Amino acid sequence: MKVSRWCIIVLRIDHRPERDKRLTTHLGLTARAFGAQGFWITGLRDPNITKSLQQVCSQWGYRAFSVQYKESWRKCIQGWKNKDGEVVHLTMYGLHVDDIIPKIRSSSRDKLVVVGGPKVPSELFTLADYNVAIGHQPHSEVAALAIFLDRLYQGSSLRITPHDAELTIEPTPHGKRARERNT
Repeated sequence: MKVSRWCIIVLRIDHRPERDKRLTTHLGLTARAFGAQGFWITGLRDPNITKSLQQVCSQWGYRAFSVQYKESWRKCIQGWKNKDGEVVHLTMYGLHVDDIIPKIRSSSRDKLVVVGGPKVPSELFTLADYNVAIGHQPHSEVAALAIFLDRLYQGSSLRITPHDAELTIEPTPHGKRARERNT
């Protein structure tokens, strides 16, 4: 899925399987649903995350959404920058999203969106092209990612129906309906 001129990859740094499995899975689900083309994870390997996200992509679409483990977040960032991409670090210490999003949106460069782990190394603040705050209070990385991608795409990613979905939602004011694509 590509809803814009950019390639967007979300990088989750320093995953810890025992503490972070649901959070990291939800970051991957949010990246997929809000228009990213891939999700990279550093830290300890957890094959359940990859399996879970691939199952969602298989049933609900965007099979091309890539989930990969990477050895080093520093190498990911350096490799991204070497390919002329830019790095957006989501942090409560950055510039407010509403103040910086027009500049990020106007750039044609692909974007690596970095969301932190247990303790974000100070080096990341220097390596990032943009340090972006959704608000200047503690908050969830999942919320920050959703708000950032929604603002970047101006809501357009939420209106796309995947062409390769086995299941689709049939919007209804009450109850819930899902249907198989072939019916």
